[in-house]
Amino acid sequence: MKTFLDFDLPKSLQKAIDAIGLVNPTPIQEKSFSVILSGRDMMGIAQTGTGKTFAYLLPILKQWKFQQTDSPRILILVPTRELVVQVQEELEKLVQFMSVRVIGIYGGVNINTQKKAIAEGVDIVVGTPGRTMDLALDGVLRFDTIQKLVIDEFDEILNLGFRFQLTSILAMMKNKRQNILFSATMTEDVDEVLDDYFDFPEEVSLAPSGTPLEKIKQIGYHIPNFLTKINLLKHLLLEDNTMNRVLIFVNNKKLVDTTFELLNDDFESQFGVIHSNKSQNYRLNTMAAFQKGELRGLITTDIMARGLDISDISHVINLQFPEVEEQYIHRIGRTGRADKEGIAISLISPSEEELQVETEILMNTEISILAVPSAVEIAEKKLDFEKDKRKFKSIGKKLKQDNKGEAFHEKKDKNSKVNLGGPGKRNPRKTKPRNRAVEAKRAAKRKRK
Repeated sequence: MKTFLDFDLPKSLQKAIDAIGLVNPTPIQEKSFSVILSGRDMMGIAQTGTGKTFAYLLPILKQWKFQQTDSPRILILVPTRELVVQVQEELEKLVQFMSVRVIGIYGGVNINTQKKAIAEGVDIVVGTPGRTMDLALDGVLRFDTIQKLVIDEFDEILNLGFRFQLTSILAMMKNKRQNILFSATMTEDVDEVLDDYFDFPEEVSLAPSGTPLEKIKQIGYHIPNFLTKINLLKHLLLEDNTMNRVLIFVNNKKLVDTTFELLNDDFESQFGVIHSNKSQNYRLNTMAAFQKGELRGLITTDIMARGLDISDISHVINLQFPEVEEQYIHRIGRTGRADKEGIAISLISPSEEELQVETEILMNTEISILAVPSAVEIAEKKLDFEKDKRKFKSIGKKLKQDNKGEAFHEKKDKNSKVNLGGPGKRNPRKTKPRNRAVEAKRAAKRKRK
C-alpha cells in the first residue's frame, strides 16, 4: 500500500501531513496526483467522503513556487459557505509550514472586509460562485494571474442554480490555465458546461456516476404520512443506541423547523438545525457542537448536504426522499466515510415511491424495505403540504365534472396548436381589420380631388 512518502512531497508539506496524522492516500488521491502534476485538465468523478479535497490540494502545493505578486494564482470554487470554510481550514493545515496566503470568500458577511483582505495580497482564493463574481465585477478580485482553476462539487454548483455565475467567471478568465474539476455525478448540465468551456479534460473515475458507497447499508420504510414518519423516527431513536451521530434530511426549511419542534418534545436539546435562513455564525456553532458530540443529530436541507464534512456520522435519515435522484447519493455519502461503515434510512411516503424506483435504477442497487414496527402509531392527520391541493382549495364548491366526449378533446387539442405561420398566412382573414388612421387619409385625399 502506498504512503504519502511515495508522493515525494516538499519537506514543509510532508511535515504538515505528518502533523495531521495522515499516512495512506485514498484511491482518488492516488489516481489524481500524476494527472494534475502533468498540467492537463482533469475531470474527477468520485463520491463524497473519498478524499477529493486533498486529491487536488496536494499536487497543487507540491508544485508551489514563491512569486512576487499579490494577486491570486489559484481559485477554488465550491457550492456552499460551509464548504468554503472547511476547504479553507484543510488548506491552512497543509500550508502551516509554507509561505502561502489563503482567503475564503462567501456571501452573508460584510463584503468590505473581504475586499480589504484581498487588497492586502492573497495567493489562493476559496469561494462560492456568487461572492467571487461580485468581487470580480467590483474590480477587486482579478483573474489575469490565475494559473489553476479548481471547481469542486461541480454538479452541486449547477444544481443550486449557480450556472450563470460560474459561466460568467469562466468568461472573465484567460484561456491559459489548468482546470481541475471534481463531481460526484455526471449530469447533463455538467456535460453541457464541459462541452462549452473546457477542452477534453482527462477523466479520473473511481466508480460509475450514481454508484453508492459500498460500505453504506441502505434500508427504507414505506410510511403513509409525515407525522407517522416522525413517530417511526422517535421509535428508532429510542430503541437503537447506535444512532448517536445522526443527520436528518428534509426537503425545505419550513419542514426542518417543524421536524425540530416535533422531535424536541421527546429529545430536548439533542438536535440542532441548519438551513440557509440561519445566520452563518449560528450554523458554524451548531456544526461545531455536533462535531464535539454535544448534539445527537442535525436536521438540515439538501443545500447543506455538500457543506457538511463531519466525521463518524452513524446514520443518515431521509425523512423525505430527495426530489433529484443524484441528491440521494450526496445525502447518504455523509456516512460511511474514510472506509467506515454507515447506515442510510429512508422513510418513503406513497408520493415518493416513484423517486425511490428512479434512484434505485440510477444506482443499480435496491433499497431494502423493512416492515414498520407494530409499536409505531400510524397518524391519521396530514400536514398541509401533504393534502390534495385541488380538493383543499375547492372545499364548499362543486368540482367541475369532465363529461365531454372524445371528439371534444380532439378538437380542443387541435385548437391548442400554435400557429407558427402567423395570422395572415395560415388563417387569412376574409376582410382586413379597419385602420381608422388610414381611412381618414383616404377620405382627405378624395376630398382634395
